[in-house]
Amino acid sequence: MAAKNPNRQNSLPLHKVLIIGSSGVRKHDLILHFMYGDSEADYELSDQDSYKQDSYVKKVVVDGEEVQIEIRDLSGMEDYQAVIDSYIQKAEGFLCAFSITEQKTFAATAWLRDQIMLVKECDNVPFLLVGIQSDAGDKREVSVDEATCKAAKWNVEYMEIPGAQTQAEVQKVFFNLLRQIKAYKMESKHDEDVKKKQKSLAKIIREKLFKKR
Repeated sequence: MAAKNPNRQNSLPLHKVLIIGSSGVRKHDLILHFMYGDSEADYELSDQDSYKQDSYVKKVVVDGEEVQIEIRDLSGMEDYQAVIDSYIQKAEGFLCAFSITEQKTFAATAWLRDQIMLVKECDNVPFLLVGIQSDAGDKREVSVDEATCKAAKWNVEYMEIPGAQTQAEVQKVFFNLLRQIKAYKMESKHDEDVKKKQKSLAKIIREKLFKKR
């Protein structure tokens, strides 16, 4: 029997996700549902603090490829700007959550996105805008059209999930973002390869011109 490779997990692609959003929109619930499933026996929602970690890592299969996802949550870090900036800089994709029953949490997403663009020094990163509590009925304060328009302005996708979400519903959200991250990395690698070829070609041309002198 062939021996198992202990480094196999480390060799899997790792995609780093940061969840952002106003406090009170139950961002951490998304992580718990994704990591541990729908059974309340797996975790106690009313006492989440004991389950908060620096990061969560899970192996998943997306479109037939096994990858690892690392998830971080900024909850509790609001007063530590240096830590926030560090987390943003290391993240490869962002899940920006708000409650559709609280307009102020929706308004806060604009400032959060500006922070990301400022730290990343770019205007395009894998980013998913997520409205939570789509099952709130007449308590809704943020319409689908309003959220969709903001997402279109930012050139990002918008998704909604119910407050009483299932692991399958949360998985769709994370998998959507993972696909974005993978596509972004592939495009960035292509651009980098093109730049390397251009530099190499420029060097060859300079050497030929120097020899002709």
